[in-house]
Amino acid sequence: MTSPKDTSSPIPAERARGHQPRDSRARALSGFVRTTHAALAVDDIPGDGTPIVFIHGNSSCRQVFDRQVSSPLLRGRRMIRLDLPGHGASGDAFDPERTYNRSGLADCVMEALDSLGVDQAVIVGWSLGGHVGIEMLARFALVRGLVLIGTPPVRPGRFADGFPSSPAAGLPGQGVLSAYEADVFAAMMFGASPPDFLTRAIARTDRRFRPALFAAARQGDGADQREVVESTKVPTAVINGFDDMLIRLDYLDGLSWGNLWRRQCFRLTGAGHAAHWGAADKFNALLDRYMVDLDGEA
Repeated sequence: MTSPKDTSSPIPAERARGHQPRDSRARALSGFVRTTHAALAVDDIPGDGTPIVFIHGNSSCRQVFDRQVSSPLLRGRRMIRLDLPGHGASGDAFDPERTYNRSGLADCVMEALDSLGVDQAVIVGWSLGGHVGIEMLARFALVRGLVLIGTPPVRPGRFADGFPSSPAAGLPGQGVLSAYEADVFAAMMFGASPPDFLTRAIARTDRRFRPALFAAARQGDGADQREVVESTKVPTAVINGFDDMLIRLDYLDGLSWGNLWRRQCFRLTGAGHAAHWGAADKFNALLDRYMVDLDGEA
């Protein structure tokens, strides 16, 4: 893989135009996609059907979806995962004020998907990634399906509705983190013994990202996310960990979802904030079922 500063070897042009190899067992194409926000590190796993696009959370990286892209249940489907600007192997934002907010991140992901020839997708968003997915749903016709993990859609200025405490007031909104604080943050997201790559991802994250994200939120950035999910006709799956202490699970149950998949918000035992990691087998089975249902509506 090239570095973000070396854009001489991006995702091949045939994939950027939407070409999909017939052999779905082919290796993932990994490289960088140029956007006007940053150079994004992307893994594009060949396959059939509506592409599944995985978007990670605050101060994380695309490896948090390792247990999805390697799942036998999801084999044969096209899957795309990327590092957001200022995260993982992606470059830092060219203009942090423009990019480090939900609207900017949604625009950036859309640019990348357009370069990859994606005109319809299921967005699987974890935590902040879910908020980016809702922002995409509000603004772009590309979103055919939405899967939310650890993401309470709240109205502007109403963080307390969906969160027991304000994320901006703690480590998720802090610019510089010590090694100890990075370990604590990783445990908050993944529970005891988080993978090493997550701690490294937290340490790598552009220190400007976290403060800018919440400053923009306080200023009213983005859509009314509660209104978006309560009015959409796009099938929306909500899958959380039973032991997620970072969000208000009952708040999610009480929303008047516009098109809630299977008419329930799922809670997976044995998992906290990262249900897709802590209860991966259960999560992958639900995601597979969701995709089958979605394909049946085509």
